[in-house]
Amino acid sequence: MSLGSSWDRPQSQAPQLWLSSLEGGDLGCLSSRERSWGAALPELQRRRYFQSRALLRQQLAEVLGCPGDDVPLHSPPGQPPQLADGRGWVSLSHSGAVLLIGYSSCPIGVDIESTARPLEPVGLMRRFYPDDEQAQLQDLIGDELRRAVLTSWVLKEAAIKWRHRTLAAELAQWSYNHGSGRLRHIGDGAQPDCSSAVQRGWRWGAVGEGCAGLVLQDAGLPE
Repeated sequence: MSLGSSWDRPQSQAPQLWLSSLEGGDLGCLSSRERSWGAALPELQRRRYFQSRALLRQQLAEVLGCPGDDVPLHSPPGQPPQLADGRGWVSLSHSGAVLLIGYSSCPIGVDIESTARPLEPVGLMRRFYPDDEQAQLQDLIGDELRRAVLTSWVLKEAAIKWRHRTLAAELAQWSYNHGSGRLRHIGDGAQPDCSSAVQRGWRWGAVGEGCAGLVLQDAGLPE
């Protein structure tokens, strides 16, 4: 889409989240570059890439008031999706058969994991979580510990996407207060707004200005 398009810029947008099945996207709205990028991927990754970008374009078309193929999206495989021309910020996360989309007029990061995902909470906590957070969890056991570790994990992944950093560089730098529900970056003290909840067996997290108290919109999930 050219910068001279006639459709208006959106007003300032509060963060919005949508959770949907990772299928049913209209592949006709994909850009030629997205088709080219996707064609070079292995089959499973190609299907996920095409579906996630098509669904993202369809959702953004409703928000921005334009056709899906006019959404000014730059989203190569393996890179954070970006909107051009001051149209806002987006973040994606997919796990299994579901897709989580976040949109805001400010930077946003989202993450989602199945609550049934196999994990070893004690090992994860000791390897990646700072001492002050480990101290909060030391008396938890079983499912209670697993839930706490998973909640912290999705929020930290979302925070890393919010800053466009990497897990390797940033994961150990974030501490989550399980009492107050606040995130804090140990290095620079950043404390972004955040939300996390469980919806139909999926634990999601969202981080960025205005993300406290977000309600996720369920666009239809596989049973």
